[in-house]
Amino acid sequence: MEIRQKLLCLLVLSLSSCSFYDQMDDTYEQRYKEADVVHIEELHLEELRNVLEPTIKPIVAVYGAAFTDQTGQRASNSEFALFSSALTQQPSALLIRALKHASNGKFFRVVERVGLDNLTKERQLIRSAREQSNEKINPLRPLLFAGIILEGAVVAYDTNLTTGGIGARYLGVGKSFQYREDNVTVSLRMVSVATGEILIEVLSQKTVFSYGKSEDVFLFLEMGTKLIEVEMGNSRNDSVTVSLMMAIEGAVLELINIGYKRSFWSHDKKIN
Repeated sequence: MEIRQKLLCLLVLSLSSCSFYDQMDDTYEQRYKEADVVHIEELHLEELRNVLEPTIKPIVAVYGAAFTDQTGQRASNSEFALFSSALTQQPSALLIRALKHASNGKFFRVVERVGLDNLTKERQLIRSAREQSNEKINPLRPLLFAGIILEGAVVAYDTNLTTGGIGARYLGVGKSFQYREDNVTVSLRMVSVATGEILIEVLSQKTVFSYGKSEDVFLFLEMGTKLIEVEMGNSRNDSVTVSLMMAIEGAVLELINIGYKRSFWSHDKKIN
């Protein structure tokens, strides 16, 4: 009788393990295929890539200290305290990337301002080397100045805006599903260098969706004196960085559309 019970336990564990590992193999195989074909270039909005190219490209500057994370949110963890930030501390890099990909790189002329100190030092080294060599070389061209400065911040990262779930159990067999929605908000404004006036101000939001599902089975043996229980599940969280990237790109797209409406830039093509 005891051998029969052990065999039964092993059979239940084997079947549960096979089902679990098959599920995990399929999940990770699919993720591997997706990771193999999806490139970072394909993550930005299709509308931003296909926006109409302006007749004259506006020259814009983004300072690192002028576009930062102002949420103060820390990475969440239910087991212990974390001191790392929930969002990237260099959102200006994502903004510059969005600007450079607008209209497939044909909309804005972005000048370097985040590493301006390094650029200035390098130009000084070049001038010094040319002076010591006494060679007649054309002088360095002056740095390109911007007519527009883009400023703003990640102003909000709201967690647990919507939470919920559902579950059921019957004769020792149960299944449950839970979900959660967070929200990241980006503020972006366009400032005129000539006058200091804020020409355009936009807000953009992106939802961060997370879900988890689990299944469990338990069975009593020997008239309820012994219990065998098997539990499995998985969860998926949207990338916060990718969601922030899409919120920034949405803000850039809205800024471009408003700029067309207010005639800050124009194009030669007619829209049907």
